[in-house]
Amino acid sequence: METLKEHPFWRYRWFFVLDFLLISAGVLAWTLWTLTIRFEYLIFRAPEYVPERPVAVVFGAGYWPDGRLSPVLQDRIDSGIELYRAGRVQKLLFSGDNRFEHYDEPGRMLEYALEQGVPREAIVLDYAGRRTYDTCYRARDIFQVQQVVLVTNRYHLPRALETCQALGLDAVGYAADRQPYIRRYLAWYWAREFPAIWRGWWDVYVARPLPVLGDPLPIFPSQ
Repeated sequence: METLKEHPFWRYRWFFVLDFLLISAGVLAWTLWTLTIRFEYLIFRAPEYVPERPVAVVFGAGYWPDGRLSPVLQDRIDSGIELYRAGRVQKLLFSGDNRFEHYDEPGRMLEYALEQGVPREAIVLDYAGRRTYDTCYRARDIFQVQQVVLVTNRYHLPRALETCQALGLDAVGYAADRQPYIRRYLAWYWAREFPAIWRGWWDVYVARPLPVLGDPLPIFPSQ
């Protein structure tokens, strides 16, 4: 009778352990490469270096119950406005969540931009940008843009760029880090990107879920 230690698993267990370690190392290496240097050539930090694009996609990031923007969201909007005023983009696409009563992320982004003197005709609202994947998908299929500047924080840009590239969008990134953030929050944002980058990979290459869609609303109807 075969004993437990004579089972093939135990005889070759070190091969399984080695395979697991190699796969884990590969996953970690790919993740670190993607989050640090893979897209660095597409990420800009000064408006004068950003290639001209028709649209800047500004990702939502939440605001407080009293209406105050979170520091991350304010930085993103301010960075989008900076690109618009520098003539690097023609339109600002504010994308955020609007699923819950008394919470209108794109609407609040619009209010803030108008307070800064941005003309209303320069702003387009996407009320169904619930996730990065949804925002990029809808920019392509609903708003029918092909070339975009993605305006978000440095920690988020690799995932946004990876998603847009997989969806066929010609995208560059503009880092919206304009002020120091609380360290523990910033550390959490970066840590969250480790599983999030793989969730994004799964969405664009395997699951391919459909976001909220509807009739096309081209930002530039004549094009």
